[in-house]
Amino acid sequence: MSHTDVDAKKIGDVILDVKNISLRFGGVKALTDISFNVREHEVRAIIGPNGAGKSSMLNCINGVYTPSEGSITFRGQTFDHMDSRQVAEMGIARTFQNLALFKGMSVIDNIMTGRNLRIKSNLFMQALRIGPAQREEEAHREFVEHIIDFLEIQAHRKTPVGQLPYGLQKRVDLGRALAMEPQVLLLDEPMAGMNVEEKQDMCRFILDVNEEFGTTIVLIEHDMGVVMDISDRVVVLDYGKKIGDGAPYDVRNNEEVIRAYLGTSH
Repeated sequence: MSHTDVDAKKIGDVILDVKNISLRFGGVKALTDISFNVREHEVRAIIGPNGAGKSSMLNCINGVYTPSEGSITFRGQTFDHMDSRQVAEMGIARTFQNLALFKGMSVIDNIMTGRNLRIKSNLFMQALRIGPAQREEEAHREFVEHIIDFLEIQAHRKTPVGQLPYGLQKRVDLGRALAMEPQVLLLDEPMAGMNVEEKQDMCRFILDVNEEFGTTIVLIEHDMGVVMDISDRVVVLDYGKKIGDGAPYDVRNNEEVIRAYLGTSH
């Protein structure tokens, strides 16, 4: 039984709807009239060759770029553009292709930075650790400890992130995004630069996040095998245009997709 068969029963309604998004930088079109949707609880992959516009698409969703045209609807609210803080507050978190971790800070402190949106007490109370602020911090730390256990990085809790191997740093980056308790998690090449074993671990964690936390996942990934294994649906971009969209099997056998990837049809 495939992953898709197992999960089909729990995939819900459309949670994120991207409509007719175009993005220009000066005279250059990075994205042209792209539409696709994401259903609640699914693993939705965005694939395509280098320069296809995948990261630009994520940047439109999480408010880093403002699309030239089109709209994004999240849980019934439609925006022609979103700002990054608003996106985070609505429950969309993101990991980055190039790690943006605080290298000198410990694993636990890096993951705690993902709780900042959820911290209610003011800075003065936090600094003094008085009353409600102390109780609140303890609750946040408990949540972070749960993530550390979940990602199996207990042995490295106090280790400065810069001293960890690359695969574990990527796991900490995932942990920091999970600390925001997102409804939708955007993963930008979570397995780039990893060896086979690290990729297998990361695949397992992504599926566990999807199943145990119920998090909807949108990921960009180059490794076709990984995408076919863990995705429910795949959208394919090439030169900033959509050339395929559907179940992994259908996309893999799409002539236009094969051409884009292999430079030939066979």
